[in-house]
Amino acid sequence: MKQITDVRTKEIKLYNKYKVLIEQAYNLKQTDSALSDISEFKAIKLLNKLNRLKYLKREQLESA
Repeated sequence: MKQITDVRTKEIKLYNKYKVLIEQAYNLKQTDSALSDISEFKAIKLLNKLNRLKYLKREQLESA
């Protein structure tokens, strides 16, 4: 059960970081498109990690 809690905690941290990066990318869109693209790329990578964590959490819940 601790593993599920750890996964959930990691998921929350990643999601908060994802939201910050997306907001940063949006705010930079008009002034510096290169930095905006970098922030968006980092956010996409985090979203990929989030999706993998959700899959892992689902697998753990099904096996419990």
